[in-house]
Amino acid sequence: MTHHRRRNNGTDPSKINETVELSPAQRYAAFKQTQAKQRTVAAEFARSMPFELDEFQMQANDALEAGDNVLVAAPTGAGKTVAADFAIYLAQTRNVKAFYTTPIKALSNQKYHDLVDQYGTDKVGLLTGDTSINSEADIVVMTTEVLRNMLYEHSVTLEALRYVILDEVHYLADRFRGPVWEEVIIHLPKNVNIIGLSATVSNVEDFSEWIESVRGKTTLVMSEQRPVPLEQHVLVQADDHTEPELIDLYRRDANGEQTVKLNAQLINRLDQLDRQAERRKGERRPDKRRAKGKGGRWDDRPHKVERHTPRRWAVVDELNFLDMLPGIYFIFSRNGCDQAVDQCINAGLELTTSDEVQQIRRIVDEMVEGQLSQEDLKALHFSQFRFALEEGFAPHHAGMVALFRQIVERLFEEGLVKMVFATETLALGINMPARCVVVEKLEKFDGTGHVGLTPGEFTQLTGRAGRRGIDTIGHAVVVDHHGFVPATAAALSSKRVYPLHSSFRPTFNMAVNLLNSSDYETARVTLDHSFAQWEANESAWQLEAQMETLCKALEGYEQAFQCEFGDFKKFMRLRMRLSDLEKNERRKLKHEVFRTQKERSQAFMDLDKRIKKLREEDRDHPCRKCPDVQKHLKWGHRWAREMRELERVQHRYDSRTGSVARQFDHICAVLSNLGYLQPVRESTGHGDYQLTERGQLLRHLYSELDLVLAQAIDDGAFDGLNACELASVVASLVFEARRGGGGEPRRYPGGIQGNVAVCAAQLKGVHASIAMLCEDHMLEEPRQLDFGITDIVYDWAQGESLSQVLYGTDLTGGDFVRNGKRLADVLQQIAVAGPYLADRAETLAPVAKQAYDRINRGIVAYSGVD
Repeated sequence: MTHHRRRNNGTDPSKINETVELSPAQRYAAFKQTQAKQRTVAAEFARSMPFELDEFQMQANDALEAGDNVLVAAPTGAGKTVAADFAIYLAQTRNVKAFYTTPIKALSNQKYHDLVDQYGTDKVGLLTGDTSINSEADIVVMTTEVLRNMLYEHSVTLEALRYVILDEVHYLADRFRGPVWEEVIIHLPKNVNIIGLSATVSNVEDFSEWIESVRGKTTLVMSEQRPVPLEQHVLVQADDHTEPELIDLYRRDANGEQTVKLNAQLINRLDQLDRQAERRKGERRPDKRRAKGKGGRWDDRPHKVERHTPRRWAVVDELNFLDMLPGIYFIFSRNGCDQAVDQCINAGLELTTSDEVQQIRRIVDEMVEGQLSQEDLKALHFSQFRFALEEGFAPHHAGMVALFRQIVERLFEEGLVKMVFATETLALGINMPARCVVVEKLEKFDGTGHVGLTPGEFTQLTGRAGRRGIDTIGHAVVVDHHGFVPATAAALSSKRVYPLHSSFRPTFNMAVNLLNSSDYETARVTLDHSFAQWEANESAWQLEAQMETLCKALEGYEQAFQCEFGDFKKFMRLRMRLSDLEKNERRKLKHEVFRTQKERSQAFMDLDKRIKKLREEDRDHPCRKCPDVQKHLKWGHRWAREMRELERVQHRYDSRTGSVARQFDHICAVLSNLGYLQPVRESTGHGDYQLTERGQLLRHLYSELDLVLAQAIDDGAFDGLNACELASVVASLVFEARRGGGGEPRRYPGGIQGNVAVCAAQLKGVHASIAMLCEDHMLEEPRQLDFGITDIVYDWAQGESLSQVLYGTDLTGGDFVRNGKRLADVLQQIAVAGPYLADRAETLAPVAKQAYDRINRGIVAYSGVD
């Protein structure tokens, strides 16, 4: 007798498919044997690990083996990924598929390599939008957007899927990309278990309850224990002629461990440095750079003199002396990171030995060889970059090309680069632990102004400090800076962490994809399952209790002013309407902008008529004849006050309950108005929608400006463009200047009468009309178009080199590549959507494919996977 094991696509992945040759008794025995074996999978996995598992890791693995969804919340470096590794191990044991999703491509690439080392290239695949390797493998690493798209397309790859790891799942709070996580959690098939890996957030229990409400039994596993203890310090310096001083932020106890009380020595030292700074400048010395005061005298009032801010190179030198490197120095500016490297080199710092220099050269040459042309490397200032690496320094930020960031990550992991100057993007999951982490300032520029770091952001940054198995202590260092107060650092570094709030909102693309596979009511119910709606509903119970209290108070007042002469409640409502017209409506009209004076006068005349009518009703109301009218009015005024409060609370309640579904209603109204949805009436009498040809096109466009793109295609805005012209115009849908920008290119290819300029004008018109529709339907207006990169993209599509297209611009190589990849992705969507382009399928789709090929070349095509 033989018994064959093959991939099981049934609802119970623990069962084995047997041939009909087995008897019922033999099948039962085989089933029991398999169950017994599976109960030991977690133990077998634990024995295979090179270290002993922590309690929270074993708890997560046991829950996974039992068939639960699992949410693991633990600090950076605590070992959350052990649960993910076990899920993949379990999938391999049960002969089913596992997907590993990450928020960014760099993380996907890193995890892909880790899994290939463990399971081999034939078992592991990678999908990141611009890269597809072994997509039908048993283990596939991908960005979360790729999985979302697969769900909407009902990919057959999902049939054998049983485990999905959502790494950095707290990323769903991100305003722009966060909603994708909720879409995935909601839409994954019910027989798929999810494993969420999250930072420690304060409302993780709420998040876990929501997952359970959507996906069934969910085990929450929490650990607040850092594997390597973290100590907090502040680095100060009196002036450039003295050595920097590293002082503990917190007081130490008798055992030498930091407590939760601020260090008095630090506070005293900062006060002392303040006094020294004042003495150096002279507390009352007249400063003729200041304006004259009254009477022509110079303003000699004392002015606050700031303490000296330690130089970056001096900080690095001191940390090197204290044997606290390797380190990551967080600077919230790309230029600041690049400048810091130059400052260290100009100061003559060398952090590497001659042997390490040789190793660095060998690794860098290996990684660069055959990847980029010499011309590209020159444009990217590769020689300066490599020299800094050899000295032990490196920048790391989104303005760098992927290859350079990967070089930095590898050299840092191997202990060859000693100090990396990075923006906060490095804190997102990339495996680069350090002995110390330096935070230059406790505030950053968020695009509109300078804002303080949140406890969650500070925790994410300093979480990199302390290498498990190497360091016994990690160090978090805040550099003394303008406005620094120790209490602020203490508040950020306390155990309080940030709450996780949903950023979910329906989109046009989401709406048509939902309606493609379900009816209107089912789609609304699906959206009601979002974490955003769950949060709103959870807070609504307080409003319900408030409304109940107000209603009871209103009942009491109504009994108190009960009148034999008439309905006193109606009388009070009449007076409330009159008051609203006399105060609020008149005020609104005064501030309203009218097209003509005649329209303004007519509006005031109509208002006066309504007020006059209500005054007559008020004067003639029978309750005015009641001898107790003044007593009733006393209670009536209280009733009116509570009634207005009830209306306000009711409005807040209504805006929260069903708010996501109502937004979906507004989106459907816009799509119906534009012909993407066609209203239909079901036999039951309920309304529904079905997708039109336009709707099918929109379903395959995942751009942030999805509706603008679909409408532009349907309006023929791109008709007659060649591949270079199409690429240059479509770039306006993906490009966002970092500092706002003017939204216009240096030149329009072909001039202001050329195809590109004409198409750009038409595209602006499409955007404006959609923006007006969104405003009319109480929806957020689409992001503005930005044509700032139009000429650069055109030149690149024409075949010019990287150095040529970047010459005379402030665009970095990394920014150009990132925008190029996003553009290539949208062009590919247009090309693949050929069957849904109607009469433009034979013209636009092939041009989009040509444009994709012209953009996705050279450094843009490089993925860094190989």
